[in-house]
Amino acid sequence: MKRISILGCSGSIGRQCLSVVDSLPGRFKVEAIAGGSNISLIAEQAKKHKPKVVSVATEEAARELCKILDGHAADIEIVFGAEGMERVATDPDSEMVVSATVGVVGLAATYKAIELGKDIALANKEVLVAAGEVVMAAVARHGVRLLPVDSEHNAIHQCLRGEETAEVRRLVLTASGGPFRKTPLADLENVTPEQALAHPNWKMGQRITIDSATLTNKGFEVIEARWLFGLNLDKIEVVVHPQSTIHSMVEFVDGSILAQLGPTDMRMPIQYALTYPQRVASNGCALDWRALRHLDFEEVPTEKFPCLSLAKHALREGGALPCALNAADEIAVAAFLERKLSFLGIARVIERVLERMPRMAMRSIEDVLAADFEAREIAREEVSRKKATV
Repeated sequence: MKRISILGCSGSIGRQCLSVVDSLPGRFKVEAIAGGSNISLIAEQAKKHKPKVVSVATEEAARELCKILDGHAADIEIVFGAEGMERVATDPDSEMVVSATVGVVGLAATYKAIELGKDIALANKEVLVAAGEVVMAAVARHGVRLLPVDSEHNAIHQCLRGEETAEVRRLVLTASGGPFRKTPLADLENVTPEQALAHPNWKMGQRITIDSATLTNKGFEVIEARWLFGLNLDKIEVVVHPQSTIHSMVEFVDGSILAQLGPTDMRMPIQYALTYPQRVASNGCALDWRALRHLDFEEVPTEKFPCLSLAKHALREGGALPCALNAADEIAVAAFLERKLSFLGIARVIERVLERMPRMAMRSIEDVLAADFEAREIAREEVSRKKATV
């Protein structure tokens, strides 16, 4: 039985992770969970899985959780905030931490878990986008497994099992193209949050869905792939694949290409990460071959999706720029969802933040968090300027 802790239990990936746990009885014990402000859901999860530690966003939320749990609360340590999240990540009985929070909030806790030698099932993009160099150095230093949950990186991990990285010609990350794949550039300025949230293939949280619409998410994945698989940017490509059936591919130096196919169901990569290096019987996910009529591939129209190019630029420059990219995107997406910024304004804010961000080395998590704070301040200034000109 593998003992796990989950950061982000109330989010999309966290909920599906617990669904995988339910589908494989006797294989996992949930020792600790950390969620946000959906207290009723977290209470249900706590009653069902009986973790010994539960963390929520605020002290007020912790008090509310205590009331809801009532008699159950006596057996559970209820904590909150950044310290509570760290308590969950560093639980002494947990062997693996599922890092599934959204945003840089989960970075410090995930890093602490790595320092304690815990394996990581990684669904939080910010961990490697903002702090890839620092985090991967810690992974190597402590000899832990960092297993990607993201469907694209999970696919590449599967394609590389038993293969030599030196024999790889390139990694090919697939992108659905999002809801605006066929929308003319001239029409994107006026698209609404509701239109951007209507992803054709995947059910995800709000920020990642908007990031998929701008292809910022694919830029993040390029940065993650660089750190996960140790390959330079010139060996990582992105191709639009509307069906999202092929999750990603690896091309080898002899011309052979391995591709991983599967349904658009995140339970499959979650189960792979949780059970690795074993493969266990399916948890109900299966590709419907009868519905598979064709597989299409297209080049990314970079003029329409500048955020992908901005992410590649940040990776080339290195230092604080990948961290600034993530921070600027988070602020800009929030402004778009609040109708304070246009859809195309997201890329404009990110570009200005990258231009204004001081160049500095990232040697520690403290450096990363300082850069994140500064980038957010710059991003807020840029959002205010864009709003003033509307």
